[in-house]
Amino acid sequence: MNPYWDSGFFEFFQIFFCRLFERSTPLASDEIQFLVLGLNAISCGLVAPFLVLKRMVMFANSLSHTILFGILSAYLLSSQIFGAGWFDLSTLLIGALIAALITAFCTEGLVRLFRLQEDASIGLIFTSLFALGILLSTLYARDVHLGTEAVTGNVDALQRSDIVLSLQLLMVNLGVVALFYRPLQLICFDVGFARSLGVRSSLFHFLLLFLAALTCVGAFRSMGVLLVLAFLIGPYLIARNFCRTLPQLLFWCPVIGIGVALLGVALARSLLSNTGWALSTGGIVVCTMGLVYIVSQTNLFTWRRKIC
Repeated sequence: MNPYWDSGFFEFFQIFFCRLFERSTPLASDEIQFLVLGLNAISCGLVAPFLVLKRMVMFANSLSHTILFGILSAYLLSSQIFGAGWFDLSTLLIGALIAALITAFCTEGLVRLFRLQEDASIGLIFTSLFALGILLSTLYARDVHLGTEAVTGNVDALQRSDIVLSLQLLMVNLGVVALFYRPLQLICFDVGFARSLGVRSSLFHFLLLFLAALTCVGAFRSMGVLLVLAFLIGPYLIARNFCRTLPQLLFWCPVIGIGVALLGVALARSLLSNTGWALSTGGIVVCTMGLVYIVSQTNLFTWRRKIC
């Protein structure tokens, strides 16, 4: 029986912190949801500052849409040739790479060949590839219910295997950031200076693209490829109100993401227990992110007004 059943908002935290020190108890479904969301929040928080500082947020948005086309393409090819399963990790990784490479190549090609602005090129490419993904889903993957899962995720049906997948994603992002922190920092703040030091900016640019695509894949089942943008952007926008350095952002973005994930899971359980509303936990977490950002901006505005 789920220990959080019929618990209110504050009762959820009481039960959660009591069970936190009970090592022998099996994980409840709410705890699995929090662990997966928390691990994904850390993964997003490690990548988000570099994406925002490099002004690649729009490209991350593009990837979150075009990854649907890449995943479907990989699924169709593997099912026809190798008979691979839909949720096989290798299938998702291949789909992410296909989506990232096609999006990057087409976007850069339109900018260089037709002199389009970068944001206009990104908007054209991601809408076109996302539309192709929807068409492929409608024609060949109707029984998978991919449309709903791609938007809101499937937090309420997570299992222990999803914890392992999220932990692997976290280790990859943490390892890459730890190994290449200095060159990533240089290309985000001054590309010219980085090149003068011998840093291959294009290589690390594509490395960031790969991490963004990999993060979208890792969050596909839990948050959906669209809602993952909230964890890429939301914690950064909140943290920048009181952070002034990149190391501070790399610490506080994951912490804020974990806190919002815990609040969202608690609120989802409270709404189900008190009102009977079985709402999407992923959607509630993202709405909670928006509310936290609004509150942070309100407090910051009040603080500035008192000083003035």
